[in-house]
Amino acid sequence: MLLIREVFHCKPGKVRPLLEIMRKMSDLGAKSGMPPMRLLTDFAAERYWTLVAEMEVASLADFERMMKGEGMSEADNKEFEAVSKGYHDFIEDGRREIFRIE
Repeated sequence: MLLIREVFHCKPGKVRPLLEIMRKMSDLGAKSGMPPMRLLTDFAAERYWTLVAEMEVASLADFERMMKGEGMSEADNKEFEAVSKGYHDFIEDGRREIFRIE
């Protein structure tokens, strides 16, 4: 089992709007069998305005399939694209971390 962690450093004041987008993305993904995202905002972190999205997957192959949108209906995929449109405007930078759950 792997933990996929997406760490986003947001522009000032943009954590909440990004959080709402990520919640909608997680809900849409769950309709297609994707694991739910655990969403975290900074209380004390390396940087202010940090949002972390985590999910657990069985393998990298499963994660790659999810990133390609496999398993989503065409309608859900279009809705996902509409919901996520422009989310990059809230982000200064970020990174992906992948951990093996022991």
